[in-house]
Amino acid sequence: MIYNPVEYGAAADGRTVSTKAIQKAIDDCHKAGGGTILLTGGRFVSGTLYLRSQIRLVIDISAELVMSGDIRDYGEDTHYNRYVNETEMDRCFLFAQDAEQIEICGGGLITGNAEAFPNPGSPYRPMMMRFLRCRGIRIRDLRLYDSPAWTTAFLDSEDIWAQNLDIHNEKRYNGDGLDFDGCRNVYVTRCKIVGTDDNLCLQAGENRVTEQVHISDTYFSSVCAGIRIGLRSMGTISNVVITNCTFENVWREGVKIECTEGGRISGIMACGLVMRNVSRPIFVLLNNRLDRIGSSIELKEMPEIGTLDRIHFHGILVEDTEEMERIHNRFENDVMGRPEFLGIRVDASRNHPIRDLSIADLSYIAVGGVKKGEIPKEYPRVLDLRTEQAEVREGKLFVSENYYPDWSRAVFFDIRGVDGLSLSDVSLRLRRPDERPAYVIEECRVRKQEICVEE
Repeated sequence: MIYNPVEYGAAADGRTVSTKAIQKAIDDCHKAGGGTILLTGGRFVSGTLYLRSQIRLVIDISAELVMSGDIRDYGEDTHYNRYVNETEMDRCFLFAQDAEQIEICGGGLITGNAEAFPNPGSPYRPMMMRFLRCRGIRIRDLRLYDSPAWTTAFLDSEDIWAQNLDIHNEKRYNGDGLDFDGCRNVYVTRCKIVGTDDNLCLQAGENRVTEQVHISDTYFSSVCAGIRIGLRSMGTISNVVITNCTFENVWREGVKIECTEGGRISGIMACGLVMRNVSRPIFVLLNNRLDRIGSSIELKEMPEIGTLDRIHFHGILVEDTEEMERIHNRFENDVMGRPEFLGIRVDASRNHPIRDLSIADLSYIAVGGVKKGEIPKEYPRVLDLRTEQAEVREGKLFVSENYYPDWSRAVFFDIRGVDGLSLSDVSLRLRRPDERPAYVIEECRVRKQEICVEE
């Protein structure tokens, strides 16, 4: 059966807040055993909507669902963001909890009214969608634009399809696209994601598992990272396949893997990737950290260093154009990338190496142009912060971590702390002379090294 919110009093004028009418249509549809809620022919403004099992929310190509610009229209019972420093993003627009078989589709547009937030006197910026402990979620054939915070958060859920989505989240910080925490059986395909933070993020909090993840045929562009695996990594992230994707104008990292909170990341396969103007095409880090920015809300003390193993990259094309000679900022003064920052980076501590890392069939054209005098002489180590004291310099920890050092010793890749490193069919070429070595491989047990540096 089809439920039309207009028949419940919803207005399509782009001004009237129609939360109650749309919610009543959703609730009646659910009580009847499921069906379709259809928005068509206009702009519908709403605050928090609570989605139920067995419903399909169809936003027709003629319709736009608009997030209200008033934070008072958003519920305070929509769970919370799981990073310790981001409580201002606890509220959200479309929320489902303990529900099954939900679909949001239709070819239409959901807009987040990002520039209205935060409201005067309030720090809150709502996310566009959050799903908690749900099964059978399908988000497809939609444009998701200008969320005030993350576009989506899938939490402790399974059987998730995100297909044919056009996501633009460029108006505010924390402009994530698709975020999955503790999720199983995830399928992301044929999407375009542009934003100010992680385009797609895989996370695993305490006692949680994210596994069986399939990412394919998707375009990534971000002033931060394209695909981020970890940081929030107290649990396990495993069995992830990334195929046939393109990355363009990514000012931090293309594929970024960080095991930082004592968990395990294992079984990551990335193949058939094309990257143009990506500062760090591949970034892999194993360390431990406890920080007021970016740490899991459950993390109360410095964790043991976890495990990171079986990471494979195959068939990667990377090219820097003259664009990468510039310094790139997020908004005005937040420097995200510059020439000495570029290159593949892998790092771990002496006593906790990354295990079984391979890069095969890589063609990398780098912009170069850095002089030795432009980078410091001393390169920081990855420390075990439970037992080793980090030195503080200029107000920051002098220790290899998520974004520091913001320079590399080598042009193409700087790899340290890998037990079982394989580099095969690697071709490297410079656009401009660079005074650094082409690559640095240090404290690694190397299985294979086939590298050709072209003149």
